[in-house]
Amino acid sequence: MAPRATWKGYLKLSLVSCAVNVYPASSSSSRVSFNTINRKTGNRVKRQFVDAETGEVVENEDQAKGYPVAKDSYLLIDDEELDKIQIESTHTIDIEKFVPRSEIDPRYLEAPYYIAPSERVAEEAFAIIRDAMRDEKVVGLGRVVMARRERIMMLEPMGKGLVGTALRYGSEVRNEDTYFEDIPDMKLPEEMKDLAHVIIERKAGHFRPEDFNDRYEDAVVELIRAKQAGMPAKAPEQPSRPSNVVSIMDALRKSIAAEGGATPAARKASAKAAEEAPAAPKPKAPSKSKGEAAKAAPAPAAQKARKAK
Repeated sequence: MAPRATWKGYLKLSLVSCAVNVYPASSSSSRVSFNTINRKTGNRVKRQFVDAETGEVVENEDQAKGYPVAKDSYLLIDDEELDKIQIESTHTIDIEKFVPRSEIDPRYLEAPYYIAPSERVAEEAFAIIRDAMRDEKVVGLGRVVMARRERIMMLEPMGKGLVGTALRYGSEVRNEDTYFEDIPDMKLPEEMKDLAHVIIERKAGHFRPEDFNDRYEDAVVELIRAKQAGMPAKAPEQPSRPSNVVSIMDALRKSIAAEGGATPAARKASAKAAEEAPAAPKPKAPSKSKGEAAKAAPAPAAQKARKAK
């Protein structure tokens, strides 16, 4: 069955326009979903709107949207009145500007859509817009009304079509300063950073969505299958909680040892640590009055040498 378009209208670049269809590029239909059930009867529960004052059920035909203008006072707005609102972006995605893709902060990305020409006569104009953006290595920004809301739409070439990504408005993205202002500035030891780079090097790869699956969803499916078979649900293994790390350096070294095999970066980090470790001088003979204390406490230089190892 052909996919159903979410939006139909025109893609416009100055005086060049073409008819297009917009389709959702993501789906959540494969997720496990539950109905709410009456535990006593086993029957499905039906949701109903109830009048807050009278307690009576309000049927669909009696429900309306209300904008609060005062306490317990609302201005009624009908769906038909909202449908009559028509602005240019209701039926046309007019590309207003082109920008480098790198300028779009990932926090503004909201939902992806596929955009394709809806008729044969539109294919040439569509291809011109698509290929021009690809050649210039830019993305287009326009606006479109979807679900009774005007959205910013970022357009970029993908294969033979376009991907349109709905963007959030600036007022919808929170400023990071509120969350990061208490994080102190820290000067980290070079050896510590070198070891962290080794771990990153060993885990380097490429993004392949098929490498990831929803493990929680899989566990829910296993639970359902077990209950259907009349078997007790298998208790999942509890993940070990991270312990409070006393020494970051030790934790980094243990992480590298657990991964196994030294990489060039690991050998470099180890060699650098060895070069920076000071040589341990021969301890002086303790005095008679302090002999016992000196035997219990190693020389400071020896302590540093052992830490560097």
